[in-house]
Amino acid sequence: MNREDYRKLQNGSDIRGIAMENEWNDPVTLDYEAVSHLAAAFTVWLEEKSGKKPVRIAVGRDSRLTGEALSKAVFDGISSGGGIPYYTGLSSTPAMFMSTVLSDDPFDGSIMITASHLPYHRNGLKFFTPSGGLEKEDIKALTELAPDREISEKNVTAHNSDFMSVYISYLKEKICDGVNAKDHDHPLKGRHIIVDAGNGAGGFFAEKVLKELGADISGSQFLEPDGSFPNHIPNPENKEAAESVREATLSAKADLGIIFDTDVDRAGAVLPDGKALVRNDLIAILSAIEIREHPGTTIVTDSVTSDGLAAFIREKGGVHRRFKRGYKNVINEAIRLNNEGIDSRLAIETSGHGALKENYFLDDGAYLMVKLLIELGKGHDLKGMISTLTEPAESIEVRFPVTAENISENGDRVLKLLEEKAPEIPGWSLEKENYEGVRINTDGSHGDGWFLLRKSLHEPIMPLNIESAVSGGTKKMAEDLLKVLNDAPGLDLTPLKKAIE
Repeated sequence: MNREDYRKLQNGSDIRGIAMENEWNDPVTLDYEAVSHLAAAFTVWLEEKSGKKPVRIAVGRDSRLTGEALSKAVFDGISSGGGIPYYTGLSSTPAMFMSTVLSDDPFDGSIMITASHLPYHRNGLKFFTPSGGLEKEDIKALTELAPDREISEKNVTAHNSDFMSVYISYLKEKICDGVNAKDHDHPLKGRHIIVDAGNGAGGFFAEKVLKELGADISGSQFLEPDGSFPNHIPNPENKEAAESVREATLSAKADLGIIFDTDVDRAGAVLPDGKALVRNDLIAILSAIEIREHPGTTIVTDSVTSDGLAAFIREKGGVHRRFKRGYKNVINEAIRLNNEGIDSRLAIETSGHGALKENYFLDDGAYLMVKLLIELGKGHDLKGMISTLTEPAESIEVRFPVTAENISENGDRVLKLLEEKAPEIPGWSLEKENYEGVRINTDGSHGDGWFLLRKSLHEPIMPLNIESAVSGGTKKMAEDLLKVLNDAPGLDLTPLKKAIE
């Protein structure tokens, strides 16, 4: 592989690629060579950053079919780079970060083999140090280093590590201390809680956390790891997955249903009446908890959260900072605010990536559920906690394919056009506090809501989110916007026209 091949594997702050033959005939790009060289590059990079030699690196994987084989490539790369690999086996992504900060002898770094909720034939790598996940610039540095590494050792046997048990104990202790029940060791006794792990790595939460704390977990589903994902996509945002866990929760008459993505860095929940706690609802309930515990704290979200959520956070006594899409963006913004002396306890994206200051600002789906379980264990009404959250009457997302060659520059031109035209459109007003794309607020006669057009972080598209407080409002906003975008360069407007039909 040449340097350009490695560059193509970068996906923001991760590595992603095709790891096995597939029915789509997508060529394999993430093989032994790529993974071993990247692992070697990370080892050398980590030695330079930490000043330690040899570095001890934990390696975990999710349930993907190629996980075992790629783990062996990682072992060889670490060893060839002068490090010592430790294998944690089936693990969650949050646990792999925690391996660098928990226990009496934490690891110097870690590598998680996962491609989150992507199809079975894909896989990837996430890298961690005690400071957190690597940034985009760090991943770029690894792709530059990788081609020059030599893999001098093969078929290396890694040391075995049972770190997952340490991480599980950490979660259990948080629940026990938070609920502070009379039966301290079984604070969830009498509660019926189900888990849908989507055949990913999250089955441990049902068996090793909930059940051992006294909960009835009957009705849980897809706990067995299976990298072919035979039941549904392990993604809380997927409609099929969401309906599956909803039906399971209602069927079991459970007090709470929990669904994880493949590597457990995201989660969603279902209430006893079938109401889903995802997106704005999940952000709202977690915000309510954090603001109650830390009055006046700032909640950082991504750019597409609703006006109703902003009003809810203000009502609870918090400050809402609507920032940029991308979980690393919201997390880094919350960290920046804290460094400037502005208390910010929660950074969360509508996709379900949520990170708390009390938990190293780690996006950990299991820990988010711990916060809900503490409330449940205390006997609090979860639905009642967000009863004043205003839901939009309508919301849609439209994704415009970009037809221009220079995607980023063309996107800038489109956004500039929209920003210039906005003051001329009756009922439109530009959002003053906006950090991504162009956000327009509309009055009652022109949709009664808002829309946001932005550039995609990773794809050749421009996403448009529209939300209205009235029936028919999204169509009205779409019609007005189409008149403006007819003059925009390099966009395929077909999806917007279909939304209007």
